[in-house]
Amino acid sequence: MVLVLTRTYFPEGTNGKLVHEGKIICHTIELPWKDNLSQVSCIPEGEYFIEKRYSSRFGCHLEVLNVPNRSLILFHLANNALVELRGCIAPVNHLVASGLGLQSKKAFIKLKNLVYPELDAKESILLIVQS
Repeated sequence: MVLVLTRTYFPEGTNGKLVHEGKIICHTIELPWKDNLSQVSCIPEGEYFIEKRYSSRFGCHLEVLNVPNRSLILFHLANNALVELRGCIAPVNHLVASGLGLQSKKAFIKLKNLVYPELDAKESILLIVQS
């Protein structure tokens, strides 16, 4: 399975559209691009694999693997990138401003319902991040 995240960069945050087979799954919010600096920047454009992950803080979520010079880059719930993210990606149903969205839980459930069955079947999920 291939997911394509197409981004638009702003000084206050990064907005995106996550697509599978030409259909929008959800929108995304991230931190602004700041040269891939840990905790303050979105991740570089490129190709990454995704796997399931669980933590007590975020529950079931997704991890973006092998991000250069970064670790624990996750897809998890958030509606305000600058307040709630440290380099991760948050699915949202609606974008309201740069790095701000609404209904992250609803968007994450849609994403999870699409990718978890594939991951359970041992299929690979490739994330292509582009602008």
